[in-house]
Amino acid sequence: MDDRARSDEDGRDMPQGAQSLFPNEADVAPPRHTTGILPSQTLAELIREGVILADRKIQPAQIQPASLDLRLGPVAYRVRASFLPGEGATVRQKIESVAMHELDLTQEAVLEKGGVYIVPLQEEVRLKKNISGAANPKSSTGRLDVFTRLITDFATKFDRVAEAYRGPLYLEVSPRTFSIIAREGSRLMQLRLRRGNPPATAVGTRRLHERVGLIRDDNEKPGGVTTSQVPVGIDLRGDPATGVVGYKAKAHTGLVDVDASGDYDPAEYWDAITANANRTLILDPNAFYILASKEAVTVPPDYAAEMTPFNPRHGEFRVHYAGFFDPGFGASEAGGAGSRAVLEVRSYEVPFLLEDGQTVGQLVYERLTDVPDKIYGKGLGSSYQKQGLKLSRHFRDWPG
Repeated sequence: MDDRARSDEDGRDMPQGAQSLFPNEADVAPPRHTTGILPSQTLAELIREGVILADRKIQPAQIQPASLDLRLGPVAYRVRASFLPGEGATVRQKIESVAMHELDLTQEAVLEKGGVYIVPLQEEVRLKKNISGAANPKSSTGRLDVFTRLITDFATKFDRVAEAYRGPLYLEVSPRTFSIIAREGSRLMQLRLRRGNPPATAVGTRRLHERVGLIRDDNEKPGGVTTSQVPVGIDLRGDPATGVVGYKAKAHTGLVDVDASGDYDPAEYWDAITANANRTLILDPNAFYILASKEAVTVPPDYAAEMTPFNPRHGEFRVHYAGFFDPGFGASEAGGAGSRAVLEVRSYEVPFLLEDGQTVGQLVYERLTDVPDKIYGKGLGSSYQKQGLKLSRHFRDWPG
């Protein structure tokens, strides 16, 4: 397979002048802050220095405002069970004990619904002291209900890259709703790097909210923010024109190519859910839903946000696999003026009743070390900017 850069999760192509993302050392200005999430220009610098490296040349289009898209390598291992290697083992040592068979990803391959696969990624890291990483599925990966987790050698946690880690990266892939087609170079996961670990505080978050309005209701009034976690509610009123509040995945469907864009008829994969008089929704056990937040969300260009795991004591469901919100998401300077958060929702073992406005998650905002040289939406053709309720980029617009 050639090494052409594909459009990323938002269907955007590499912008003109993208090669400038790989600067000369003399062109790199000192950051505004010594700690925080590393922006796009710093990620490009780390690639140039060999801190981030790959079997094949890392493409500028992989670099997002505050993260790096990671590419599947040439082989996938079907395994009997998910695992963490633990402090005394590498991922490859664990694969040897649970592998069932190999899939050749140099040609397109089907990853079956319900299967668990471990894929060595093309990228690896040689992190410096005080730099660590966190990973999350890309937005379109989460909206397909493809469960993915990053694993490193000697790891005791998923989706975390320890400070100063030097070694390969692996991806666990488990399609939950649709069987998928993937190949070498497919990008399902994104990695954020941070220097230090500056905590989000209630005072800092409130001040940021007062400055930019992190969440707003339909009347453009700022919502309440009292802690370091910004509450996000569910919208069950429905679209004024159609009455649709969300989509429920069908149980038996065709394949979805993870690199496709606008190829699939949504009615063959999803059922539309319309609002009822009570503005409620009962989640069926183990069903997968696409819903939207009640509030419009804004992420200013010098911050990034993450949807934190929902406390199961608040309900028997999980919200938002793809938890990263890029700098500029919903921001007016990036053409957003507030964007709804699209929520991937899965109920657990029992039916669960959701009500309009019910809090279903919390956003944590974290400062970047500097404003990125590109922000979400602006000049990137981001299809999820200004979004309301929206399926992943793989599907055409809903009929009618």
